[in-house]
Amino acid sequence: MVLVIDSQIAGISGDMMLSSLVHIGANKSKIIDSAYFAQDFLPGSKIKKISFGNVYKHGIHATALTLKLDEVHHERKGTEIAGCIAKTARKIGLSQRAQEFAENTIQTLIGAEAKVHGISKNSVHFHEASSIDTVIDIIGCAIALDDLKCFDQEIVATPVAVGSGTVTFSHGTVSNPAGAILEIFKKSKILVRGSSITDELTTPTGASILVNLADRCSEFYPQMKISSIGYGAGQKNFDGISNVLKIVRGDDFDRLQSDRVGILETNLDDVSGELLAHSIDKIMSAGAKDVTVIPAVTKKGRPSHVMSVICDPSQVDRIADLIFSETGTLGVRIRFSDRIIVPRKLLTLKIMIRGKEFKVRCKIREQKQFKVEYDDIKSVSDRLNLPFKDAEDMIKTQVGRQLK
Repeated sequence: MVLVIDSQIAGISGDMMLSSLVHIGANKSKIIDSAYFAQDFLPGSKIKKISFGNVYKHGIHATALTLKLDEVHHERKGTEIAGCIAKTARKIGLSQRAQEFAENTIQTLIGAEAKVHGISKNSVHFHEASSIDTVIDIIGCAIALDDLKCFDQEIVATPVAVGSGTVTFSHGTVSNPAGAILEIFKKSKILVRGSSITDELTTPTGASILVNLADRCSEFYPQMKISSIGYGAGQKNFDGISNVLKIVRGDDFDRLQSDRVGILETNLDDVSGELLAHSIDKIMSAGAKDVTVIPAVTKKGRPSHVMSVICDPSQVDRIADLIFSETGTLGVRIRFSDRIIVPRKLLTLKIMIRGKEFKVRCKIREQKQFKVEYDDIKSVSDRLNLPFKDAEDMIKTQVGRQLK
């Protein structure tokens, strides 16, 4: 199964995500009951009414959250909100995966605020996110995702609309997207895009939920057989668009996946083999996906090498700095490319060889197609004093039997 979170037109907020999950069948009674439990852990917050109802946004039939509160606090420490979420999760018996999602989401929000204001996480005070509605959005989404078994599915996000113009909040008026939104999406898998709507389309809570859910971001839907569609309405109305978050659920029939990578290249002359080997090790240790070095002949007949590095787009600057510092090159060419990859998973298996137990990691494409990690083969080879090829053959035999 696959779940697509389509926020490319109207963005995403906590209540939009929650409402869209209710629209496709999440148990709203569980969500409402959890909200009343949560108010016991957040003094000064009283829920007068909470419900989910049908609305129309520019002709789209959607589900919307109605929440009426009686609150005396206009500012709370982020740790208070985090504590309320943790206590509520335990009180209602949230599953481990759902609880981790909820706690990671609020920590993402706190971390972004701390970074923007240059303070510690323990010193963060929420203003707009200080209400119990933040707790309801996060805990409610955790319950709904668990109820629909979405944590066991691949979750794909489209690029996220953030709007444009300016936004005014407790710290004054700033350009949109505000700093917290940018911090949340920084170094994540999620792409963002502006739009002609001069308003905030994506909220910090919605952004935090998304980065803790999405396995990947794609401009295109995966090949899928659609089983259900949910529309979660936002509170605002805009001219020209329906302010709804769309989520689409179905069976994934795409045997291939796509992602986006950064490619860095540089020409190296007058470098030793030892320097090249050391540079490759350093770059791979920094998180590169692959490093290739190809012999070449450049101007004036000079023998040289072309180094090519593939990495996540978020790592391009870091990898470029390493290439400069380790190789002494004066320039690095950078481009970005979409690629198609075969889905795979990494399994750790226990095997017995000559009476000794080993743990080996295998990249598995399909049930009978796998590749054992080099370091694990080397470890077995060294411990048993075997030639590398013999150790590899023995490991493959053991792994193959387990995967039958």
